[in-house]
Amino acid sequence: QAIVWRNVVLMGLLHLGAVYALSLVPRAQLLTLLWAYFCFLMTALGVTAGAHRLWSHRSYKAKLPLRIFLAAANSMAFQNDIYEWSRDHRVHHKYSETDADPHNARRGFFFSHIGWLFVRKHRDVIEKGRKLDFTDLLDDPVVRFQRKYYKSSVVLMCFVIPTFVPWYLWGESLWNAYFLASILRYTISLNVTWLVNSAAHMYGNRPYDKYINPRQNTFVTLGAIGEGFHNYHHTFPFDYSASELGLKFNPTTWFIDFMFWLGLVTDRKQAPKEMIQARKERTGDGSA
Repeated sequence: QAIVWRNVVLMGLLHLGAVYALSLVPRAQLLTLLWAYFCFLMTALGVTAGAHRLWSHRSYKAKLPLRIFLAAANSMAFQNDIYEWSRDHRVHHKYSETDADPHNARRGFFFSHIGWLFVRKHRDVIEKGRKLDFTDLLDDPVVRFQRKYYKSSVVLMCFVIPTFVPWYLWGESLWNAYFLASILRYTISLNVTWLVNSAAHMYGNRPYDKYINPRQNTFVTLGAIGEGFHNYHHTFPFDYSASELGLKFNPTTWFIDFMFWLGLVTDRKQAPKEMIQARKERTGDGSA
């Protein structure tokens, strides 16, 4: 797999910028830091509730206003457009932990975390990915629109708006606003998402299926607002909550439930309790 040096250089510069941004935190206004965190949450929802649970897995249905919001939040995430993100994720689930998995965790933490972005895709990812059907994604006009105008939407959502708001509304310097609300926030959000591919496939327990690599990882759950219940998710990928409901920490599920209450979400799919319990007893590692 040939190295993509452009990605290596750009990611290196991005992370250097994020390290520098940390030095600006003491000099920034509190409102700017709160705004950066708000942008992080919006970024996360664009991935977790949007590209992941809605478009990749079709685990619930969302009405047009919510799909537009999630597409805008997904552009703020800048992790490829919804179509590409969902396509790669479906391939990941279908061929998890094989050479056809875009971020195969069996190749080590570094590869599954960020290294897979530094090389051309393995030929199996491309060949086997062609066998899957992704027409449903492009049947959504919101997905088509975002894909068509993706670069412009990323510039606006990921960089311009996060930088402009603190400068215009409360007089933060453009320098601080750019490095904290754009660069640092973007870098952290990337690494949080990547931890689902790396740490949540390597560290943790497997109460639902001990024969697969994905694990339950509390640290990833906290960072990725509910996406760390990964053994559950790979066992029941159709479940909109990506975890067992109850008192478990899952802000993405809370968001979807709130949208349901507002009438913007319908058809939430869930694994029945009996199915979950039976699977635990049959293939779980006994940890839950």
